[in-house]
Amino acid sequence: MIMYGKKKIRVSTVDVLLVQYRYECLLRKSVRVVAGIKHNRDIDFSDPDWKSKFQSDFEKRFAIPHITDVFPDAVPIPSTFCLKMRTPVIEDFAGGYPSDEEWHGYINNNDRVLLKTIYYSSPTSAGAECIDPNCTWVEQWVHRAGPREKIYFKPEEVKAAIVTCGGLCPGLNDVIRQIVITLEIYGVKKIVGIPYGYRGFSDKELAEMPLSRKVVQNVHLSGGSLLGVSRGGPSVSEIVDNLQERGINMLFVLGGNGTHAGADAIHTECRKRQLRVAIVGVPKTIDNDILLMDKTFGFDTAVEEAQRAINSAYIEAHSAYHGIGIVKLMGRSSGFIAMHASLASGQIDICLIPEVPFQIHGPHGILHHLKYLIETKGSAVVCVAEGAGQNLIQKTNAKDASGNVVFGDIGVHIQQETKKHFKELGVPVDVKYIDPTYMIRACRANASDGILCAVLGQNAVHGAFAGYSGITIGICNTHYVYLPIPEVISHSRLVDPNSRMWHRCLTSTGQPDFI
Repeated sequence: MIMYGKKKIRVSTVDVLLVQYRYECLLRKSVRVVAGIKHNRDIDFSDPDWKSKFQSDFEKRFAIPHITDVFPDAVPIPSTFCLKMRTPVIEDFAGGYPSDEEWHGYINNNDRVLLKTIYYSSPTSAGAECIDPNCTWVEQWVHRAGPREKIYFKPEEVKAAIVTCGGLCPGLNDVIRQIVITLEIYGVKKIVGIPYGYRGFSDKELAEMPLSRKVVQNVHLSGGSLLGVSRGGPSVSEIVDNLQERGINMLFVLGGNGTHAGADAIHTECRKRQLRVAIVGVPKTIDNDILLMDKTFGFDTAVEEAQRAINSAYIEAHSAYHGIGIVKLMGRSSGFIAMHASLASGQIDICLIPEVPFQIHGPHGILHHLKYLIETKGSAVVCVAEGAGQNLIQKTNAKDASGNVVFGDIGVHIQQETKKHFKELGVPVDVKYIDPTYMIRACRANASDGILCAVLGQNAVHGAFAGYSGITIGICNTHYVYLPIPEVISHSRLVDPNSRMWHRCLTSTGQPDFI
């Protein structure tokens, strides 16, 4: 049992980390978030030094953990990553790659990326993200990702492992491939994959998979995960015990918020035991709901693949007499896929997302607007995120292996209510419902996601060799950065109903408020 806030939580498996993560979300639900930065209500804005105090606090929170925090006497060696010399190196890597010229491809440890780039002059500006009531500009800098000139692991002493957790997502194989290729460029010979998520650390029947460039060369040409995925797993202590038994000193964890909560706990346990191990996360969420990042891998592919479903629904609806097409897309707590897919298609009349409440019945409900669309256009297409309108359907007590509440099917509910409503009106309608969820999750990454996955995978390895641990990699204002895991998993990133992107979506659909 552990105390989390004022609650006792039984700790036995990694599943519980997900419970902890969701409990933290509840505790912080009332905390206003500004560009992913927690708004400190204790700040005295009348204090003339409040900006410097805020920045000082920000720098402390976004300082990324380093191996020298635990091993202050750790001695760095010249990096073995250099693209001027590609000839295979000798066994002794300490001297680095021989080169006639100095290579200027390294990132300085003091390089930073600006987290927020828009200056809002007023809190009433669309999408305004302000720290204080006057929207004062405060610079917030985070660590730039990339290869360092000095590294803290000798490649010949490294055994690296990769694990993919949670559900499927386009691009998993792309990230695995790039991690392996980059590790080999550094000179690492021992690379393994842990099968089926965290479960692979405890299940005796699941043997680790040896990985090399030859094994992963063409793996990105197919969807899914070469290593397999699963939810849940053993306790953090068991995982760290297993890391020690296997001699793993670099672990790359691909997963979403819950998986990252597990990675952070593993990092903390390794520090407690004073183990020289680097734990690096790569954010994987098709919903694009991780804080501070422009986007996560798989999202662009999901939006693109969703076009097929939306276009099919449009053709079905447009070809039928009084046709109505309903498409349900992914998005448990955030509606980024539904919003972007609706805007991209130009064929959606109603877009429904979890962040914006709506009614189905009544004078301002969806059904009233559908009647208007049938009368004026002859057809209609609805796009709904899976987490939208859960307050309108019967709740279940069921949970999946990650501790997520199993949602009711809002798409089926809207389909049934639509048929029922128009039948009562005596108006014939032809309603078609499409759910492409598993088709989208299982497809291979498109070109845009392929590039994103490649850079994320490479920077994960660079971060580990640089001695960082307990970090994740993301793209922020088009630049790649290292972020401390706790800062990106405090809660899910949500669509701002007052953002310009949501306004653009509403302009495209022409829908009214459904409340």
